[in-house]
Parts: sequence; structure tokens; C-alpha cells
Amino acid sequence: MRLLNRFQRWLLAPLVYLAALLLLLEDWLWNIGSRLMNRLAQWPPLHRLEDWICRLGPKAALVLFVAPATLLFPVKLLALWAMAHGYPLTGVAVIVLAKLGGAAAVARLYLLTRPVLMTIVWFAALLAWFLALKERWIEKLRATRAWQKVAALRSALHHWRQHAVPQPRSWVARFRRLLKRFRSRWHTR
Repeated sequence: MRLLNRFQRWLLAPLVYLAALLLLLEDWLWNIGSRLMNRLAQWPPLHRLEDWICRLGPKAALVLFVAPATLLFPVKLLALWAMAHGYPLTGVAVIVLAKLGGAAAVARLYLLTRPVLMTIVWFAALLAWFLALKERWIEKLRATRAWQKVAALRSALHHWRQHAVPQPRSWVARFRRLLKRFRSRWHTR
């Protein structure tokens, strides 16, 4: 039995890491989408639409929250069809754009409808369960040697960028000093 559990863990480990990496990618896309949609929300017609969304009831908010995923499903199927018929780059581009657009829309809709959605008991319980599961998977990923090596490399690169590479302002300051020196030498001749 113990050998079976160890073998099962060994087989499932790559899937857990893949799922954790996909969740990190989704988080990254979520953050980018949130920032992009925050900027777009400053446009008056979109701002009025968001005010209307914030006033929706729980059922309407849930339907609106699920809508982007259901609306993008046929687009993803069309992209798969394109890949199957000899247009792999077009299909992949459509899937990536649909993923980016869907993540941005869902991120913004989630922020707008979250207070109302949290009043739905089963939604709040499901969200809590999903966030806990996601955190466990990401912690497993962070505990791996590969993650720690990448984190150490990232830290070293950040340290090098902060200390070895001049910051943009210092480049500008150096360039200005160089121009002043050149100008003063030019005028003295």
C-alpha cells in the first residue's frame, strides 16, 4: 500500500506542478487584465455600464460573471478547428487572444460583482475551497528545487539590475553631464 501511494504521488506530481504553473499564469493574466480594465473603465460609457453592473442582483451578477467563459467557448472551438485544418498559428493566436480578453473581462466583472456574488452561499463556499486548493498547489510548486533555483536566479538578476546596471535617471544625468562637458569644450576653442 505504501509503495502504491509513493508511485501514485510520483505519477501525479508533474500534473500538480503543471496545474500550479497554469494557476500562476492565470494570476498573472488576471493582474494584467485588471489593470487594463481599470484604465478602460475611465471611459464614460464604460463607466456607466459598470455602475449598472454594480447594481445587479445575485442571479444576474452570476450570469454576467459566467458569460465571458461561455461566450468564448465557441471562439476557442473555432480556433481548434483552424488548427486542425492547417492554420496552427492562427488557431494559437485566437486562443491566446481569447484567453487574454476573457481573463481581462472576468477579472473586471469579478471585481464589480464580488460583493453581490459573495451573498450566494454556495458561490462563497466554492470560492473559498478553490482559493485554498490553489494556495496548496502553489505552495507545493514553491517547495520544489526548480522553483527555488528560479527564485534565486530572479533575486540575483534583480540585485544585479539594482546595483550593476545604472538606473534610467542616472543614464539621463550622465548624458546631460557629457553634453555639458562637450559644450564647454566646444565653446573654449
